[in-house]
Amino acid sequence: MTKATINLDVGTCAGRVDIGFAVKQSREAVGYSVEDLSLTCGLTGAEITRIELGADVDPGRLRRIAAALQVPTSTFRPA
Repeated sequence: MTKATINLDVGTCAGRVDIGFAVKQSREAVGYSVEDLSLTCGLTGAEITRIELGADVDPGRLRRIAAALQVPTSTFRPA
């Protein structure tokens, strides 16, 4: 068995995870499921799931989610 080395930019990854967490927290605060948010903002459930996992932080998608949840886009900026 060989050891795998993973090079990970922790600063970038942490910011993305924080954004994903903020999206999920905001979605849950208004009582939306992923499907509810999907229908409201026009993104697929898979796109929303990727955003909540921190794998996708596309500004255009985040603006659509913020509008659907009626929160300022600054809600999803990393700390």
